[in-house]
Amino acid sequence: MPEAKLVSIALDAPLVSPAPAFTPARGYWGGVLARLARDRVSVACAALLLALVLAAIFAPLVVPDDPYKTSMLRRLMAVGSAGHWLGTDELGRDMLSRLIYGGRLSLLMGTLPVLLAFVIGTSIGVTAGYLGGPVNMAVMRTLDVFYAFPSVLLAVAISGALGPGMSNSLIALTLVFVPQVTRVAESVTTQVRGLDYIEAARMSGAGALAVIRVHVLGNVLGPVFVYATGLVSVCLILASGLSFLGLGVKPPEPEWGLMLNTLRSAIYSNPWVAALPGAMIFATSILFNLLADGIRSAMHLRS
Repeated sequence: MPEAKLVSIALDAPLVSPAPAFTPARGYWGGVLARLARDRVSVACAALLLALVLAAIFAPLVVPDDPYKTSMLRRLMAVGSAGHWLGTDELGRDMLSRLIYGGRLSLLMGTLPVLLAFVIGTSIGVTAGYLGGPVNMAVMRTLDVFYAFPSVLLAVAISGALGPGMSNSLIALTLVFVPQVTRVAESVTTQVRGLDYIEAARMSGAGALAVIRVHVLGNVLGPVFVYATGLVSVCLILASGLSFLGLGVKPPEPEWGLMLNTLRSAIYSNPWVAALPGAMIFATSILFNLLADGIRSAMHLRS
Protein backbone atom coordinates (compact mmCIF):
# COMPACT_ATOMS: atom_id res chain seq x y z
CA MET A 1 0.00 0.00 0.00
CA PRO A 2 2.04 2.98 -1.24
CA GLU A 3 2.20 5.98 1.05
CA ALA A 4 1.61 8.36 -1.87
CA LYS A 5 -2.03 7.26 -1.96
CA LEU A 6 -2.65 8.22 1.64
CA VAL A 7 -4.86 11.28 2.06
CA SER A 8 -5.82 13.40 5.05
CA ILE A 9 -9.39 12.73 6.16
CA ALA A 10 -11.29 15.52 8.00
CA LEU A 11 -13.73 13.99 10.45
CA ASP A 12 -15.62 17.22 11.02
CA ALA A 13 -16.70 17.61 7.38
CA PRO A 14 -20.34 16.48 7.11
CA LEU A 15 -21.39 14.37 4.16
CA VAL A 16 -24.43 15.19 2.04
CA SER A 17 -27.11 12.58 2.46
CA PRO A 18 -29.69 11.74 -0.24
CA ALA A 19 -32.31 11.42 2.51
CA PRO A 20 -35.21 13.91 2.79
CA ALA A 21 -34.57 17.37 4.19
CA PHE A 22 -35.97 16.56 7.62
CA THR A 23 -33.48 13.69 8.07
CA PRO A 24 -30.23 14.76 9.76
CA ALA A 25 -27.19 14.49 7.52
CA ARG A 26 -25.07 11.52 8.51
CA GLY A 27 -21.56 12.11 9.73
CA TYR A 28 -18.36 11.06 8.05
CA TRP A 29 -18.19 7.63 9.66
CA GLY A 30 -21.86 7.07 8.92
CA GLY A 31 -21.09 7.71 5.26
CA VAL A 32 -18.15 5.30 5.41
CA LEU A 33 -20.34 2.55 6.85
CA ALA A 34 -23.07 3.23 4.29
CA ARG A 35 -20.61 2.96 1.39
CA LEU A 36 -19.05 -0.14 2.91
CA ALA A 37 -22.49 -1.75 3.29
CA ARG A 38 -23.13 -1.20 -0.43
CA ASP A 39 -19.91 -3.04 -1.32
CA ARG A 40 -21.00 -6.67 -1.67
CA VAL A 41 -17.47 -8.01 -1.78
CA SER A 42 -16.51 -6.25 1.47
CA VAL A 43 -19.71 -7.37 3.18
CA ALA A 44 -19.14 -10.98 2.10
CA CYS A 45 -15.50 -10.87 3.29
CA ALA A 46 -16.52 -9.34 6.61
CA ALA A 47 -19.20 -12.02 7.08
CA LEU A 48 -16.75 -14.84 6.34
CA LEU A 49 -14.12 -13.38 8.67
CA LEU A 50 -16.74 -12.95 11.38
CA ALA A 51 -17.71 -16.61 10.92
CA LEU A 52 -14.05 -17.63 11.30
CA VAL A 53 -13.68 -15.53 14.45
CA LEU A 54 -16.87 -16.88 16.00
CA ALA A 55 -15.90 -20.46 15.14
CA ALA A 56 -12.50 -19.92 16.77
CA ILE A 57 -14.00 -18.33 19.89
CA PHE A 58 -16.65 -21.02 20.33
CA ALA A 59 -14.42 -23.86 19.11
CA PRO A 60 -15.20 -26.19 22.05
CA LEU A 61 -18.89 -26.02 21.11
CA VAL A 62 -18.58 -26.54 17.36
CA VAL A 63 -15.69 -28.98 16.81
CA PRO A 64 -16.74 -32.56 16.05
CA ASP A 65 -13.81 -34.18 17.87
CA ASP A 66 -11.01 -33.53 20.36
CA PRO A 67 -8.24 -31.77 18.37
CA TYR A 68 -5.55 -33.29 20.60
CA LYS A 69 -6.80 -36.89 20.51
CA THR A 70 -4.37 -39.11 18.59
CA SER A 71 -4.96 -42.51 17.02
CA MET A 72 -2.43 -44.27 14.83
CA LEU A 73 -5.22 -46.48 13.48
CA ARG A 74 -6.87 -43.55 11.73
CA ARG A 75 -3.84 -41.51 10.65
CA LEU A 76 -3.98 -39.66 7.33
CA MET A 77 -7.57 -40.53 6.52
CA ALA A 78 -8.73 -38.95 3.28
CA VAL A 79 -11.02 -35.94 2.97
CA GLY A 80 -14.65 -37.06 3.17
CA SER A 81 -14.01 -40.04 5.44
CA ALA A 82 -16.87 -41.10 7.70
CA GLY A 83 -16.75 -39.14 10.94
CA HIS A 84 -13.86 -36.99 9.67
CA TRP A 85 -15.07 -34.69 6.89
CA LEU A 86 -11.63 -33.17 6.30
CA GLY A 87 -9.65 -36.30 7.12
CA THR A 88 -7.03 -36.72 9.83
CA ASP A 89 -3.42 -35.65 10.25
CA GLU A 90 -0.22 -37.66 10.67
CA LEU A 91 -1.18 -38.57 14.26
CA GLY A 92 -4.81 -39.39 13.54
CA ARG A 93 -6.21 -36.11 14.88
CA ASP A 94 -9.35 -34.73 13.28
CA MET A 95 -8.36 -32.04 10.75
CA LEU A 96 -11.59 -30.06 10.92
CA SER A 97 -11.29 -29.72 14.69
CA ARG A 98 -7.64 -28.73 14.47
CA LEU A 99 -8.30 -26.18 11.74
CA ILE A 100 -11.02 -24.54 13.83
CA TYR A 101 -8.86 -24.52 16.94
CA GLY A 102 -5.90 -23.40 14.84
CA GLY A 103 -7.86 -20.32 13.86
CA ARG A 104 -7.58 -19.12 17.46
CA LEU A 105 -3.80 -18.82 17.43
CA SER A 106 -3.48 -17.92 13.75
CA LEU A 107 -5.96 -15.05 13.92
CA LEU A 108 -4.46 -13.86 17.20
CA MET A 109 -0.95 -13.92 15.73
CA GLY A 110 -2.19 -12.10 12.65
CA THR A 111 -4.08 -9.29 14.38
CA LEU A 112 -2.46 -8.61 17.77
CA PRO A 113 0.96 -7.50 16.42
CA VAL A 114 -0.75 -5.14 13.97
CA LEU A 115 -2.92 -3.72 16.74
CA LEU A 116 0.11 -3.14 18.97
CA ALA A 117 2.06 -1.66 16.06
CA PHE A 118 -0.91 0.60 15.28
CA VAL A 119 -0.94 2.02 18.81
CA ILE A 120 2.82 2.31 19.20
CA GLY A 121 3.58 3.43 15.66
CA THR A 122 0.80 6.03 15.59
CA SER A 123 1.99 7.51 18.87
CA ILE A 124 5.59 7.76 17.68
CA GLY A 125 4.69 8.97 14.19
CA VAL A 126 2.26 11.66 15.34
CA THR A 127 4.75 12.95 17.90
CA ALA A 128 7.61 13.04 15.40
CA GLY A 129 5.47 14.58 12.66
CA TYR A 130 3.97 17.28 14.87
CA LEU A 131 7.19 18.33 16.61
CA GLY A 132 9.29 18.12 13.44
CA GLY A 133 12.88 19.35 13.39
CA PRO A 134 15.56 17.37 15.22
CA VAL A 135 12.99 15.11 16.93
CA ASN A 136 11.52 14.05 13.60
CA MET A 137 14.97 13.55 12.12
CA ALA A 138 16.19 11.42 15.02
CA VAL A 139 13.08 9.21 15.14
CA MET A 140 12.72 8.63 11.41
CA ARG A 141 16.42 8.03 10.75
CA THR A 142 16.50 5.50 13.59
CA LEU A 143 13.50 3.66 12.14
CA ASP A 144 15.06 3.74 8.69
CA VAL A 145 17.50 1.11 9.93
CA PHE A 146 14.65 -1.42 9.95
CA TYR A 147 14.01 -0.75 6.26
CA ALA A 148 17.42 -2.12 5.39
CA PHE A 149 16.01 -5.63 5.84
CA PRO A 150 12.99 -7.33 4.24
CA SER A 151 10.10 -7.93 6.63
CA VAL A 152 10.44 -11.72 6.43
CA LEU A 153 14.16 -11.69 7.16
CA LEU A 154 13.73 -9.18 9.98
CA ALA A 155 10.96 -11.22 11.61
CA VAL A 156 13.02 -14.41 11.40
CA ALA A 157 16.12 -12.67 12.76
CA ILE A 158 14.34 -11.09 15.73
CA SER A 159 12.37 -14.22 16.54
CA GLY A 160 15.49 -16.36 16.25
CA ALA A 161 17.38 -14.02 18.58
CA LEU A 162 14.58 -14.02 21.16
CA GLY A 163 14.01 -17.76 20.88
CA PRO A 164 11.03 -19.85 19.73
CA GLY A 165 7.65 -19.34 21.32
CA MET A 166 4.41 -17.53 20.74
CA SER A 167 5.20 -14.52 22.93
CA ASN A 168 8.56 -13.96 21.25
CA SER A 169 6.91 -14.21 17.83
CA LEU A 170 4.40 -11.55 18.85
CA ILE A 171 7.25 -9.26 19.92
CA ALA A 172 9.16 -9.89 16.70
CA LEU A 173 6.15 -9.20 14.47
CA THR A 174 5.26 -6.06 16.39
CA LEU A 175 8.79 -4.73 15.96
CA VAL A 176 8.58 -5.44 12.23
CA PHE A 177 5.40 -3.41 11.73
CA VAL A 178 6.01 -0.48 14.10
CA PRO A 179 8.40 1.32 11.67
CA GLN A 180 5.95 0.94 8.79
CA VAL A 181 3.00 2.34 10.74
CA THR A 182 5.20 5.09 12.18
CA ARG A 183 6.26 6.26 8.73
CA VAL A 184 2.65 6.52 7.53
CA ALA A 185 1.54 8.33 10.70
CA GLU A 186 4.46 10.76 10.45
CA SER A 187 3.76 11.43 6.78
CA VAL A 188 0.09 12.23 7.34
CA THR A 189 0.83 14.30 10.45
CA THR A 190 3.37 16.36 8.52
CA GLN A 191 0.68 17.15 5.93
CA VAL A 192 -1.90 18.05 8.57
CA ARG A 193 0.45 20.14 10.72
CA GLY A 194 0.47 23.08 8.31
CA LEU A 195 -3.31 23.39 7.88
CA ASP A 196 -4.99 26.66 8.85
CA TYR A 197 -7.12 25.34 11.67
CA ILE A 198 -4.05 23.75 13.31
CA GLU A 199 -2.30 27.12 13.20
CA ALA A 200 -5.43 28.78 14.59
CA ALA A 201 -5.51 26.31 17.48
CA ARG A 202 -1.87 27.07 18.27
CA MET A 203 -2.43 30.81 18.11
CA SER A 204 -5.37 30.48 20.51
CA GLY A 205 -2.97 29.15 23.15
CA ALA A 206 -3.80 25.42 22.97
CA GLY A 207 -0.98 23.16 24.09
CA ALA A 208 0.66 20.57 21.89
CA LEU A 209 -1.15 17.64 23.54
CA ALA A 210 -4.52 19.36 23.17
CA VAL A 211 -3.90 20.16 19.50
CA ILE A 212 -2.80 16.59 18.77
CA ARG A 213 -5.70 15.03 20.64
CA VAL A 214 -8.46 17.28 19.32
CA HIS A 215 -7.31 18.28 15.84
CA VAL A 216 -4.51 16.06 14.57
CA LEU A 217 -5.58 12.55 15.55
CA GLY A 218 -8.93 12.94 13.83
CA ASN A 219 -7.15 13.31 10.49
CA VAL A 220 -4.37 10.82 11.10
CA LEU A 221 -6.19 7.80 12.52
CA GLY A 222 -8.22 7.16 9.36
CA PRO A 223 -5.35 6.69 6.89
CA VAL A 224 -3.23 4.84 9.44
CA PHE A 225 -6.12 2.51 10.27
CA VAL A 226 -6.62 1.70 6.59
CA TYR A 227 -2.91 1.00 6.19
CA ALA A 228 -2.83 -1.18 9.33
CA THR A 229 -5.85 -3.16 8.11
CA GLY A 230 -3.89 -4.10 5.02
CA LEU A 231 -1.01 -5.33 7.18
CA VAL A 232 -3.12 -8.01 8.87
CA SER A 233 -2.85 -10.39 5.92
CA VAL A 234 0.93 -9.86 5.78
CA CYS A 235 1.20 -10.47 9.52
CA LEU A 236 -0.87 -13.64 9.25
CA ILE A 237 1.47 -15.02 6.59
CA LEU A 238 4.60 -14.02 8.53
CA ALA A 239 3.27 -15.56 11.76
CA SER A 240 2.45 -18.79 9.94
CA GLY A 241 5.92 -18.74 8.40
CA LEU A 242 7.56 -18.40 11.81
CA SER A 243 5.55 -21.34 13.12
CA PHE A 244 6.42 -23.33 10.00
CA LEU A 245 10.12 -22.71 10.71
CA GLY A 246 9.74 -23.74 14.36
CA LEU A 247 10.09 -20.19 15.70
CA GLY A 248 6.45 -19.63 16.60
CA VAL A 249 3.81 -21.77 18.24
CA LYS A 250 5.09 -25.05 19.62
CA PRO A 251 3.51 -28.52 19.24
CA PRO A 252 1.01 -29.94 20.02
CA GLU A 253 -0.91 -26.65 19.82
CA PRO A 254 -2.89 -26.37 16.57
CA GLU A 255 -1.78 -23.45 14.42
CA TRP A 256 -2.07 -23.31 10.66
CA GLY A 257 1.61 -22.68 9.95
CA LEU A 258 2.72 -25.38 12.38
CA MET A 259 0.17 -27.82 10.95
CA LEU A 260 1.52 -27.13 7.48
CA ASN A 261 4.99 -28.04 8.72
CA THR A 262 3.99 -31.28 10.44
CA LEU A 263 2.04 -32.45 7.38
CA ARG A 264 4.96 -32.03 4.98
CA SER A 265 5.68 -35.75 5.04
CA ALA A 266 2.12 -36.48 3.90
CA ILE A 267 2.23 -34.27 0.80
CA TYR A 268 2.73 -37.25 -1.53
CA SER A 269 0.50 -39.80 0.20
CA ASN A 270 -2.42 -37.50 1.07
CA PRO A 271 -1.93 -34.11 -0.61
CA TRP A 272 -5.47 -32.81 -0.02
CA VAL A 273 -5.17 -33.13 3.75
CA ALA A 274 -1.64 -31.70 3.73
CA ALA A 275 -2.81 -28.64 1.76
CA LEU A 276 -5.70 -27.72 4.06
CA PRO A 277 -3.72 -25.49 6.51
CA GLY A 278 -2.11 -23.67 3.59
CA ALA A 279 -5.53 -23.17 2.02
CA MET A 280 -6.82 -21.63 5.25
CA ILE A 281 -3.85 -19.24 5.42
CA PHE A 282 -4.32 -18.24 1.78
CA ALA A 283 -8.10 -17.79 2.01
CA THR A 284 -7.97 -15.79 5.24
CA SER A 285 -5.24 -13.52 3.86
CA ILE A 286 -7.29 -12.86 0.72
CA LEU A 287 -10.34 -12.03 2.83
CA PHE A 288 -8.38 -9.51 4.90
CA ASN A 289 -6.90 -7.97 1.75
CA LEU A 290 -10.27 -7.56 0.05
CA LEU A 291 -11.81 -6.12 3.21
CA ALA A 292 -8.93 -3.66 3.57
CA ASP A 293 -9.42 -2.55 -0.05
CA GLY A 294 -13.12 -2.02 0.60
CA ILE A 295 -12.47 0.03 3.73
CA ARG A 296 -9.90 2.15 1.92
CA SER A 297 -12.31 2.85 -0.94
CA ALA A 298 -15.14 3.70 1.47
CA MET A 299 -12.97 6.10 3.49
CA HIS A 300 -11.47 7.86 0.49
CA LEU A 301 -14.74 8.49 -1.36
CA ARG A 302 -17.25 11.22 -0.78
CA SER A 303 -20.94 10.75 -1.34
